[in-house]
Amino acid sequence: MGQREGMGAIPFDGGVAFRVWAPNAEQVCVIGDFNDWDGGATVMESEGNGYWYAETSAQVGQEYKYQLTAGGQTFQRVDPYARKVTNSVGNGVIYDHGAYDWGDDSPGLSRRDDLVIYELHVGSFNAEQGRGSFQSVIDRLDHVQSLGANVIELMPVMEFAGDDSWGYNPAHLFAVESVLGGPDGLKDLVKAAHQRGLAVIVDVVYNHFGPSDLATWQFDGWSENGKGGIYFYNDDRSSTPWGDTRPDYGRPEVRAFIRDNAVSWLNDFHADGLRFDMTPYIRSRDGSGMDIPEGWEMMREVNSLVREQFPDRLLIAEDMQQNPAVSSTDEGGAAFHAQWDGAFVHPIREALKASNDDERSLEAVATAILKTYNDDAFERVIYTESHDEVANGKARVPQEVAPDDTSGKLAQKLATMGAAMLLTAPGIPMLFMGQEFLQDGWFQDTVPLDWSLAEEQAGVLQIWRDLISLRRNASGRSAGLRGQHTQLVHADDAANVIAYHRWADGGPGDSVFVVVNLSGEARTDLPVQFPAAGGWELLMNTDGTSYSEEYGSVESTSVTADGDPASASVNVGPYSALIYGFTG
Repeated sequence: MGQREGMGAIPFDGGVAFRVWAPNAEQVCVIGDFNDWDGGATVMESEGNGYWYAETSAQVGQEYKYQLTAGGQTFQRVDPYARKVTNSVGNGVIYDHGAYDWGDDSPGLSRRDDLVIYELHVGSFNAEQGRGSFQSVIDRLDHVQSLGANVIELMPVMEFAGDDSWGYNPAHLFAVESVLGGPDGLKDLVKAAHQRGLAVIVDVVYNHFGPSDLATWQFDGWSENGKGGIYFYNDDRSSTPWGDTRPDYGRPEVRAFIRDNAVSWLNDFHADGLRFDMTPYIRSRDGSGMDIPEGWEMMREVNSLVREQFPDRLLIAEDMQQNPAVSSTDEGGAAFHAQWDGAFVHPIREALKASNDDERSLEAVATAILKTYNDDAFERVIYTESHDEVANGKARVPQEVAPDDTSGKLAQKLATMGAAMLLTAPGIPMLFMGQEFLQDGWFQDTVPLDWSLAEEQAGVLQIWRDLISLRRNASGRSAGLRGQHTQLVHADDAANVIAYHRWADGGPGDSVFVVVNLSGEARTDLPVQFPAAGGWELLMNTDGTSYSEEYGSVESTSVTADGDPASASVNVGPYSALIYGFTG
């Protein structure tokens, strides 16, 4: 019996052990470069519980597969736990995670109230010379750092079918996409990000596998109803919008497979967090209910383990259904730290792309801004663009706002007004690559970002930098934007102006007051109720002439609020935001 712990290829001093789960196989052999691919050379021993084990003199870097015999048939499979593959339809490659030199690299996130996430797709983020790679992302990390974001979120990098993909079709869950740079390339990226103070979150896909090039499909020959076999449901629970490949969360071995995978990103790749793709399809057949309870239990089990073993990492769910239990640790909660929030993105995008000002609902905007889960301002991830929101029939905000002039003033003003609400609302803010310089069109995995826009839209880029700086309280004057409290103070439907107060403990250097003009008309001498009497310093005006010579139709200044309730008159430009800090 095998004494070495682990699954797949397990390197040790002098050789490599192998363990694989194949409960319906009659015989399992491991074949590869080390035994001339001879099916009879290395017969694995049954461990009596569906697992098979062998120790060999194989070496790291050699290619291998399993050869299984079941039901009179003999066939080959790639190791479901393969840490590296030649390609999605090739061979496994023996890989030693312990061989990588991490130096003094130390993963782990700062407090959630300080996070600003930058979502990117490795293949198209920086692809001026063709397809992007982990190295090409490293080449642009200084841009993300100078923007002020402190987390990059990678769309999935598990080995997928073909060379171009969004990544949500993982063929080999433990292997890193070879055309992007493989496992060492990803580690290089994580290490380089950490050196710049950037955390790395990895997207994982557990609501379905594949659906193509799957090592796990009918892995040991058994299946029912023509379905996927031991790793998958073999009844109507198998069906998802992305393939007939929903994992069987009720099988302990499949749960272990997913749990081991989640831990591998955090442990072996030093990832600072995980974002679970489309969790409604883990917990339900059609994405609307809870009729796959073992899927919910699997998420809670994995998340509870991560919280215990990796307390400084972040777990995010793309759930989108405003269910507080998703980000709750109470009994029955799924124990994520935060969830992507449809309650923010959809109303805010509607307000941004409305064809006239009368269609911009202050009530909907206020509700979107004030929303929290479990009375925690940071249990939601908020955004106006993500890979989902700018594809599949939807486009980037400038394209939605002004399709004939995506770099013009209207597109600039509405996009940056959206940025101001995003960076001042409660939540963990996220932007999608290129959003900071008005990338237009819609997201396609083979169309690279237009980096020339970073120079052409220098003013817009600076607005994002300044907003992020305020959000993270870089100058010590806006601590309230990292606080738990938000209150709607002023809503003027006639003027289309909304104003809200953000604070942690309150008082000078803490209380922040945000005035947003959702109208195309400048508002002058507009009476606005303020949170408290006293001095309010103008920290930022998104209509400032420093950002563009076309801005500044009215002059906005610091104010003193007085009276009971306290109020002051403000000037706010069209589609603009004023951000004030309380000075006392």
